[in-house]
Amino acid sequence: MNNNLARVDGTRVLADLHALRAIGPYKTGVHKPTFSEPHLRSLQWLVQRLPEAGLAGEIDGIGNIVGTSTKPGPKLLAGSHLESQNHAGWLDGPLGVVYALEAARVINPDPNTSGAVEVASWCDEEGHFGHFLGSRSYVGGVTEADIDAARDRNNDRSMRDALRDAGLAGRARARYERGRHIGYLEAHIEQGETLESSDLKIGIVTSIVGIWQYRITFTGEQNHAGTTRMAVRRDAGLALARFCVDIDARFPAVCGPRTVWTTGRITLDPGAPSIIPGAAEMLFQIRDDDPGVIARLEDLLRSMAAEVDKQGRCTVVVERIRTGAPALMDVSFQQAIEQAGAACAGGRSLRMPSGAGHDAQILATVMPAGMLFVPSIGGISHHWTENTADADIITGAVVFVEACRTILTQRDSA
Repeated sequence: MNNNLARVDGTRVLADLHALRAIGPYKTGVHKPTFSEPHLRSLQWLVQRLPEAGLAGEIDGIGNIVGTSTKPGPKLLAGSHLESQNHAGWLDGPLGVVYALEAARVINPDPNTSGAVEVASWCDEEGHFGHFLGSRSYVGGVTEADIDAARDRNNDRSMRDALRDAGLAGRARARYERGRHIGYLEAHIEQGETLESSDLKIGIVTSIVGIWQYRITFTGEQNHAGTTRMAVRRDAGLALARFCVDIDARFPAVCGPRTVWTTGRITLDPGAPSIIPGAAEMLFQIRDDDPGVIARLEDLLRSMAAEVDKQGRCTVVVERIRTGAPALMDVSFQQAIEQAGAACAGGRSLRMPSGAGHDAQILATVMPAGMLFVPSIGGISHHWTENTADADIITGAVVFVEACRTILTQRDSA
């Protein structure tokens, strides 16, 4: 290992992650919804750490932090997020922020490396108020009207009220500055079991899936559960259940090799045991990195709804409520991670797509972007038992810092 690599402090990385874990703990994980007190304390923790890396920054008007450097030369942006899903894991988000901070602490004072790493924490990647609001704000994709309309899915609090209560109302929002950064690099736990099951240490992300979400509403006829004969019922809940089964039966014939779909929420109206549901709703999601596959599946979804309509018992409305374009990761960034993995992880790396969405796909719309994965124990994520071995965390940090150094060096000499 050369002298540069030796400067990565694995003990410091673990200490930082455990410091963040201690804010808003829940069992072995954390509970830090966006703009909750633990989330805001985590943001303040990062602001206080930035000077250690020669960076200056504060929480902006939407809850982002972008720590900037005055060091001459190319600038690489790196980071992730600090809020969590409800009652979830301790590494989803903070790992990428701490890796970015460590890269800045190692590289920025180094006179032998031109340029600097700048550190970002993007607000609400987990979508409590909206999907990728912080990173989308940074690239100019969030209007004031969008903020006015955003509401917390946990308690229906408006984002305006949340910003006011957090003391952020009236602050300017950090914005992308064309030409400032040579690209964006993000680290994350894999949130799957591919690396662990193959005894690999580093995932080199090739693409990030697009996410399409739908609200599918069934309307039948509310009636008495004891006196209405089965033959004449217009049960919206039963129609929804059959529709879910039909999706699983028919999607495999037209999906791609890595397509996934999920019915994440079902609600019945009025939701009483003695009343036939007159209405039912499902929130349905499709993920793939090929928009053509999504188009085929959406067409099938709508034709299935038309078939239910023709049966005459219930009507079905399919409403697309979210469209997330897939993103390709920059080839030169993939090569830098692979080189770093060869030097620091014995070449135990794999190029792989990401089945989860990340802020990197938003940053990729304005600059080259890349992602690095480390293994997840048991493939578990979005749950408080999420974990990664300390040794894998440290290996990932070393690979991440060396990849940052390679990207900066290559760009400076280009």
